[in-house]
Parts: sequence; structure tokens; C-alpha cells
Amino acid sequence: MSKCRYIFVLADSTQIWFCFSVRYIIFFIYLNECISLAQPLNNVYFEIMFSNKNSIIRFGNDEDSIDESPEFLPLFSKQEEDESNKMDVPDELPVLAIKNTVLFPGVIFPITVGRDKSIKLIKDANKKDNIIAVVSQKNSNVEDPTIDDLNKIGTLAKIIKVMRMPDGTTTVIIQGKRRVILGDFVAEEPYFRAKVTSLTDELFKGEKDKEYKAIIDSIKDISYNIINLAPNIPSEASIAIKNIDSSVFLVHFVASNMNISVHEKQEVLELLNPKKRSEKILEHITKELQMLELKDQIQNRVRTDIDKQQREYFLQQQIRAIQEELGGDTPDKEIQNLREKGESKSWKKDIKDHFNKELDRLQRVNPASPDYSVGLNYVQLLLDLPWDSYTTDNFDLLNAKKVLDEDHFGLDKVKKRILEYLAVLKLKGDLKSPIICLYGPPGVGKTSLGKSISRALNRKYIRMSLGGLHDESEIRGHRKTYIGAMPGRIIQNLKKSGSSNPVFVLDEIDKLGRDFRGDPSSALLEALDPEQNTSFYDNYLELDYDLSKVLFVATANSLDSIQPALLDRMEIIDINGYSLEEKIEIAKKYLIPKQRKAHGLKGPQFKITDNAIETIIEQYTRESGVRGLDKKIASVARFTAQLVASESSFKKVLSVDDVCEILGPEKMEPELYENNLTAGVVTGLAWSPMGGSVLFVESTLTKGKGELKVTGQLGDVMKESVSLAHSFLKAHADYIDLDPAIFDFWNVHIHFPAGSIPKDGPSAGITVLTSLASLFTQRKVRNKMAMTGEITLRGKVLPVGGIKEKILAAKRAGITDIIICEQNKKDILDIPKDFLKGLNFIYVKNMFEVLDHALLDEKVKNPINVSVLVNEIKK
Repeated sequence: MSKCRYIFVLADSTQIWFCFSVRYIIFFIYLNECISLAQPLNNVYFEIMFSNKNSIIRFGNDEDSIDESPEFLPLFSKQEEDESNKMDVPDELPVLAIKNTVLFPGVIFPITVGRDKSIKLIKDANKKDNIIAVVSQKNSNVEDPTIDDLNKIGTLAKIIKVMRMPDGTTTVIIQGKRRVILGDFVAEEPYFRAKVTSLTDELFKGEKDKEYKAIIDSIKDISYNIINLAPNIPSEASIAIKNIDSSVFLVHFVASNMNISVHEKQEVLELLNPKKRSEKILEHITKELQMLELKDQIQNRVRTDIDKQQREYFLQQQIRAIQEELGGDTPDKEIQNLREKGESKSWKKDIKDHFNKELDRLQRVNPASPDYSVGLNYVQLLLDLPWDSYTTDNFDLLNAKKVLDEDHFGLDKVKKRILEYLAVLKLKGDLKSPIICLYGPPGVGKTSLGKSISRALNRKYIRMSLGGLHDESEIRGHRKTYIGAMPGRIIQNLKKSGSSNPVFVLDEIDKLGRDFRGDPSSALLEALDPEQNTSFYDNYLELDYDLSKVLFVATANSLDSIQPALLDRMEIIDINGYSLEEKIEIAKKYLIPKQRKAHGLKGPQFKITDNAIETIIEQYTRESGVRGLDKKIASVARFTAQLVASESSFKKVLSVDDVCEILGPEKMEPELYENNLTAGVVTGLAWSPMGGSVLFVESTLTKGKGELKVTGQLGDVMKESVSLAHSFLKAHADYIDLDPAIFDFWNVHIHFPAGSIPKDGPSAGITVLTSLASLFTQRKVRNKMAMTGEITLRGKVLPVGGIKEKILAAKRAGITDIIICEQNKKDILDIPKDFLKGLNFIYVKNMFEVLDHALLDEKVKNPINVSVLVNEIKK
């Protein structure tokens, strides 16, 4: 092979590879991991000459000053490896401590010597046989190591060249020969000297071992891949690896140049089994290859992203130029337009500063970036929100009352409250809006009342349904860092309305959910607190918004599921169900005209008699509100519309028979009082979110051991009421002339009909007591009587809720007498007198009074002789 010449300059952060092989020299030097470097080797020229048998390395400050007396460096071939293993090791050697790397047998390495001890050692060794022991430090941060800071196993090395570098430092090129173990140290000054003993590799099959050969081949293949992937390794390095004929030296060569810690290199050096050593190296270089492949993937991905951004940038510039040529708005022009709109807004200083800050940030963002559209949407929201925009309230109280009366029949409490609010607002000029909660059964007009309030006040109307809402972000909004972030529904609706003082209806507030996404009811606490909502914080808006002028109207069917803290912030207004007479008036004034208009019928074409309306209410609907009634009237209107459209003959005024023919057979079983002929059957009154209803309590006796059985899908509270009534009756059996021993010989079974409907609550307490008393005495209960009230173990009767709905249910069932707690008298006085026509109320304080009024002296037909078993046993 002819000689070839390479000249390299060694500078900061440069990594030049020189590997020694049979035919070539390529040296590995990592400036950041160079051994004992006192300072980097800057601007030092290396000239390497390759020949068939020898290699030359020369140094200089520049290409012209390179030393002209070349120094031939020995090669480490297979033959030389065998000779190194056989060479005699002196009993005592100077010890050179190195840091940041480990010297392996066969590897030639340059070392910059900086310590005085090390310089003295090199000079003395260079004058003699050039043989030293090289050992790595345990801790590379120790500048002046002691004997304890050195590893015990090192490498016997030969000094090949000592050079005085242009920057004043001394560089030594050494070549490892074989492993040695340090014995006792004989001297520490002027440098370390120690007794050494050679270490020989363990015997193994070597090249005949197929597994070992496969490991060596794998090391070579992975090394090639590392050279191809590493940008700082010249491709010529693969030639050196290919020409290394010694598998042991190949392992040492790769180990010396791996990017692993000194501790891990020392572990490899101390392995005396070549196969285990090669396995360890294979493990390390596999990891290094995986890391390089990962880096390469990341670099390719980043390069692709950068190329894409550059391409998008150039395209955006072209689009901008085209837009300017065509006269369209460029992003700069768009931002300028937004800034001009912001100047025209009468904002507070903090909002205005925040808006301009966001615009400045948006101007620095690449229009092709996704962040640009996010920022643009945000500043657009700031512009669109009605920060200080308010509608003018209509302070005409007579007009407000007229509007409320036109839209809704009754509801005097709500109308009175709205008129009071409007009156104070008119006098004071500024008033924090109350948080009103309309509470009542479905179909009584809670939601539509909000629209009437907005019309009466001349305000914008917003309705937000909360039913099934689980995510807190729906109220407070998402942070802008999330993809697809948007403000909460309160801010969104205010933006749509264009006003900061609308009537905001929070529909079905009792249907709010709660799960891992948060608790929306807790998020509403701030919005619905008049003391806090002057600075409502939305996560997306990141600014305080004043909600104090918003008139919030919440609706709920039940108060039990509303969070107590939220319930405390609202003013509860009960909206009870309608009586039969009220429903007829509502149908005539509102529902029939509404359906007539909805179906394209004229006034004379669609009318329903009062009796027909009453039939629809009693036989086809069972509700506290009028939603079901509205649906039935709509069905009748559709039938009439079909006849009118087909030009068939039709009746302009529909009677009871006509309505029954159109709607078909009766859908509802009427809730009617039955009779008092059966002992143990008593009529109670119940309440549910759907309104009031009649509840029958049935009880019967069977011979047994005094067991009590309750059925009818009851809740725990209702079961406790049954147990209380039974215990009280047993304790006071003498009050109704019963022998207490009777209870030990009869089993009692109490049933609440409509078993598929869940029932709970304490209001059936006195009904159960009356049923048991009638059962054991076989006395009749007063005719057409119903009752409701909670009982205690001491015999007191406590008040219950839902009185108006229960009274309506009693009237529908034909009840005339109602027993209730005396403390519920205030609820009766609050009910319009029209509701109370034909009803007689009996107010009681304790259960003795209940029994006195409810039980007649007359017994039922064919009474059971409950005392017969007791008498027989006594005889």
C-alpha cells in the first residue's frame, strides 16, 4: 500500500479518532474525557502517515511547523499480543494515576500530564525502560490522590513518545500491554511505586467457541452501526475495526472508546474471562446503539418539523404578499384592526392592558402556528364580551304586573317577589340581583316564568340547562393550555346575549352531577353568591367578570339533592301544583290558544267545553302541573287540524264525548277514596317531585308469634315509621281497650300498594298507626278521611312538607276530612281559599288525638276476634 497523509487540527469541542490496527492507525481522543488534561489541546496539528508496515504521527502548531523527524509507532498485532502476554513483569513499577478513563491492553492513548508527581514519573521512566503501571482513580474529582483513591487492578504500559506541546503542557503517548494487580506500595514520594503482579486471562476455547465468535461478530456489526450513526466519528474508523485480527484487542479497543463511565470501564478491565468481557461490552454498545438510534430519530423528526415550519413560513410570506397585492387583510392588518376595536371599547385599565399585552404576544407568533389561532380566539372573546354593556330596565310596575299576569296564571308569590325587586331597583338605582330558586313539581311553569321575568324587566333572556352536567369546566371554563379550550357556559352565554344584566335561568339545578371531572355545584357557589360574584373568575378568561347585575333564576323539582352551601345562597320560592279549577282556567287562557296557533287553526275552528277540559284533566292526566294537559290538548288540536286540512266536516266546539272519542279509552285510573268497610285499610297522603298523591296503607293479621312484615319497596325512614307505630300501639294498647298479650299471638303484615314505585319519608307515620289500631280493634275508620304526619316514640305528631300538593291529591280523590299536625296550620293559611273548598281540617298534637278522630266505635262486618287466642291460653 502506498503512503497516504492526513493532517488534522485539534480544537475545542473537536473529537478526532485515531485507531490502531494491523494496517492503520486511528487514534480516539475525546477532549471532554481526555486523561489528566490540564487544559484543552487547541490548534495543534497532527499529521498521520499510513504505510503497509509502519505508521507515523507528528505534531506542530501549524502545517508548516510539523516536526520533520517522524517517529514510527509500533503496531499491536496478534503476534505482539502474544508477546505482551509472555513478557516479564518487573516486581516493582512506578504507578501513574489517571482519571476520566481506563487504559486497556493493546490500546495506544495520549495523556496530558499536569501533576508534578506524574511529570517526574514520566521523565524517570523515559530515561530507563519506559515501563510503568497505569491505574485509574476511583474518584476523578480528587486532584491529589492517595493510595486508597486508586483501583487495585491496572495495566502495564509502555511509554512510546513524550512531547512538549506548544501550550507548555506535556503529552505522553502510552500503549497498554497487559493487566497487572498492585501489591504493596513501596514509595509515595516523589511518585507512587508499588509491587505488581501480572494477571492472565482465564483459559477458554477462544475462536473455537461458536458463541464467543458470534459475540465478537455482533460487536463488530454494532460498532459499524455506531460509526454510521455518530456524526463525530469519521467513516474511516470502520476500516480500522475491520482490520483488527485479534478478538481480544477488538474488545479492548471498543471498551476503551465507549461512552460509559470510568467505573464501568474498570469493571470490564477486571474481568479475566474473555467471553464474559465480550458479553459485557456487547451489552454496553447495544445500549449505546439504541441511544444513538433514538437520537437519530429525534433529530430526523426535529429536522422534519423545522423543514415544515420553514416551508410554512415561506408559504405564509407568499400568501401575505399575494394578500397585499390583492388588497386583503394580512395578519398584521388583522391585529391592527383588533387593536383599533379595543381602543373604541370603554374598558377598565387592567382589562385594556391585558388586551394589549395579548395582542403584542399574538403579533410575535407565526401566523402558521396553532398558537396563533388560540391567541386570536382569545382576544376576539375579550372584544365580544359585554364588559360594561347593560340593557335599560323597564321600571313601570303596572306594566310588569300586566306582563306577568298575561303569561302565567296564579304564582302570586313569584310575581310579588319580582315586583318588589323592581320597586327597590327603581328607588335605589343600583341593587345586587337576588338569586331566586323556583321550587316545585314539573309542569307548573318554572322555566317559562324566567322568560316572563325578562320580558317584564325588558332584559335579555338566557336559559342554561344543568341537567346531567358533570364537568366543572362547563361552569368555570378550561385553561388555555388545553387543546380545544373554551370559556365556561356562563361567559359563553353572556357573550351571546350581548348584555351584562340578563335574566339567567339555571334550569334543573337539582340535576347537577358529580364525578372525577369535578363538582359543578361547587363551581356555582361563586357565581350564585351576591357577595362574591362581582369578581367571577373563569379559567379561560383569566380575568374577573362582574355577575352582580345578572338576575339568576334557578329551577328545581327537589331540594334534597342540592348541595347545602349552594341552597343557602338562593332564595327559595315554592311553586305548588294547580287545582282543578286553576287547570281549567290555564287551559282556556293559555294552552288552547297556544295549540290553536301552533296547529294553524283559527279561533272559531277549535274550542273545548269546560266539562271536556275537566274530563281530560281527571281521566287522562295525573300531575301537579299542566304539561301533560298541554300534550292532550295538542292531540285534540291535531285531530281537528287533520279534518280541517282534508276539508271534512268537524265540530267547532268539542264536548266530553268528542274528547273521549279522540283520545280513546281512559288512560289513568282515578285516585278515588274507596270505603271504610275493611279494617286496617287507611288513606294517607304522599308527596313526590311529580306532585301529591293518595297512598293507601293495608294491614292484615295471621296467627303466629307476633312478627311484623312490611312490603311495598320502602325506604329506611318509612320502615322506621312502621316500627315506631307498632311499638307505640303495643305500649299503649290499653288506650284502645286491647290486651297487650294479643300482639304475641298475631303476625302483622303491612303493605303499601303500587309496589313498583319506591316510597320513603316519615309522613305516613300516623296513617300506619291508624291502620294498626283499626286492624287490632276491628273498628272502622272515619269515612272519606285522609291523614299525613310524622310520629315519635313518645306519641308526638310532627309537621311534614308538601301540604298543598297533598291537599290537591285529597280533593281529586274525593276526601273531605284531613288530619294533619297542628304545626302545619301555617301552611294551610298560606294556601288560597279556593283550594280549601269542601275540606275539613283536623289539627292534632299527639297520636291519641289521631286515634280519637280517626277511629269510629262501629266495627267492620264479620270482625276477627283477636282476643280468642289469648282467652284460650288463659283458660
